[in-house]
Amino acid sequence: MSVDPGNSPVRRLADWDAAALRDLAAEYGTPLYVLDLDRVRENYRRLAAAFPDAEIAYAAKANALGDVLETLLDEGAGIECAAAGEVGRALAAGAGGDRVQYTPVNPPAADLDWIVEAWADHPGLTVTAGSADTVDRLAARGYDGRLCLRVNPGVGAGHHEKVRTGADAKFGVPAERAVATLEAAADRGFDIVGIHAHVGSGVSADDLDAHREFLARMGDLAGRATAAVGPLEFVDVGGGFGVPYREDEAPLDLAAVGAATREALGEVDARLTIEPGRYLVADAGVLLTRVNTVKEASGTTVVGVDAGMTTLLRPAMYDAYHPIRNLAADADGRAERAQTVAGPICESSDVFCEDRDLPASERGDVLALGNAGAYGYEMASRYNSRPRPASAVVDGGEARLSRRRETVADVTRVEREADADPADPYGEVPR
Repeated sequence: MSVDPGNSPVRRLADWDAAALRDLAAEYGTPLYVLDLDRVRENYRRLAAAFPDAEIAYAAKANALGDVLETLLDEGAGIECAAAGEVGRALAAGAGGDRVQYTPVNPPAADLDWIVEAWADHPGLTVTAGSADTVDRLAARGYDGRLCLRVNPGVGAGHHEKVRTGADAKFGVPAERAVATLEAAADRGFDIVGIHAHVGSGVSADDLDAHREFLARMGDLAGRATAAVGPLEFVDVGGGFGVPYREDEAPLDLAAVGAATREALGEVDARLTIEPGRYLVADAGVLLTRVNTVKEASGTTVVGVDAGMTTLLRPAMYDAYHPIRNLAADADGRAERAQTVAGPICESSDVFCEDRDLPASERGDVLALGNAGAYGYEMASRYNSRPRPASAVVDGGEARLSRRRETVADVTRVEREADADPADPYGEVPR
């Protein structure tokens, strides 16, 4: 499968090989996620070059597919996990505990129980606590291992208000209470290794002033924390590096962002850690969907497809833009017309675009939605009892199925097997 040559800072939807994508849709059916692992590697290496002295921990919530985790582990990344299930997947993919950081928000009891059990087998595991209460709950379970404190810096940024975490009270210990919380944890025997904060997701060039302010606050806090509890191993400033979803948007100047990060953070005697998610996988993935209905409506043409908000939630959730391309062999020769691309879910929000000029769609056409490698399958649901889609990966130009398509039997299995419901939702710890 051919794509754009070289290690470009952005891959546009037009760079994908239309014929190869049509072949994948024919072989594996639609809806289908396609992820190019070579592009994931390119993105990682570009980021590592911009942050040569930083530890890179991939934010698994962007795309926790086993092939993605294994690829990034092979490149040298650690894995940042927002839930116990992600920790289990990271360990199963081959990560040692020293390459896993667990960063929960209001963790359920079952998560903490499982994590403490995992820590017994993987003592290098780092747990990031976002409240003094979480520290108490860890201590009550006998955990006194590697502890990082998540701080609320009071500065948020990102592509949508729902992902600007840096100033949201839900996330982290207020900065003015951080040092006291660290001192209390140190007095209880925890191994204090770092501080953490995350400004938000999808940070663009327009957000860099807020990002610099956030970093300056983290640098100041690191100095005060070191004076109070001793040297820190790392200062984790999260991820959030944005990618250009619209065709006319320029990519981030990573070299400039890296230099600005080091300058704004100041003289900190600790390793810098960053947690990219979207940046590594977004433009490495597309979603393929087939046209099943073309309906003329007042002022637009409604194009019905077999993917919907259960397949890719971002447009309904965040009003997010995804480029759309008709992959038909003769698409370039068709007249353009305003089209609303809509899914099969009985919700008005189940649309991928409204009145967008695209080559006239015909029943049976395959459409590709670009930048679908991040927060696509991870946010998919079974609403309307719809099975989740399949995923294919491309590695070295060769494609294979990485995750089969679900069936209705998969959806209903938890009902048929209700009596066999396990007490531990996460199963055994991968050894």
